[in-house]
Amino acid sequence: MRITRFGIALFAVVVCGSASVPPAPAPEPANVVKPTPLILEKNEGERRVVRPWPGHPDPGETFTIKVDPKNGGSSHMVFFTAEIRPGGAIDAHKHPGSDEILFLESGTARAHLGNSVRVVHAGATIFIPANTWVSVDNIGTDTISLLSIFSAPGFEDLMRAESVREGEKNVPVTKAEDARILKAHRYCVIYANP
Repeated sequence: MRITRFGIALFAVVVCGSASVPPAPAPEPANVVKPTPLILEKNEGERRVVRPWPGHPDPGETFTIKVDPKNGGSSHMVFFTAEIRPGGAIDAHKHPGSDEILFLESGTARAHLGNSVRVVHAGATIFIPANTWVSVDNIGTDTISLLSIFSAPGFEDLMRAESVREGEKNVPVTKAEDARILKAHRYCVIYANP
């Protein structure tokens, strides 16, 4: 009987003792960026200009990366704003691993989404599921201002590779460089006519 009481008492000490010691927090990997809350005005963020590329000798559209793994440390989403001049376009493409939402703040566009074509105006929302072909043409006389949200990071890296920060020297992308960039980022975007 003494052994049984001693065993029960020992068991109680071990269980109670281990229950009162909180587990040590798991260490975070060294390469993980901790998210940082951001409040950004319209003109704040990582402002960039698309580099000219073969067949398109003029500097491209401007865009601003607002939230991504480098701006705010988000590991789950990307948010940027962009402008498309009259006659400009977002070429036909699809994102294999990410849904996207485009929101037109201003302007008039012809949106090709999958098998649908529709003229949209300021206030329009376009939801683009992963692997859905999309293109947008500015068919109006005003510049389109739009917001773009991605459900997963990746596309912003291609956009950085084919652009420069606003104010930096804007050197055209060569055909070979463009092919390398598109191949390296094929996991996040596929263009219909690269």
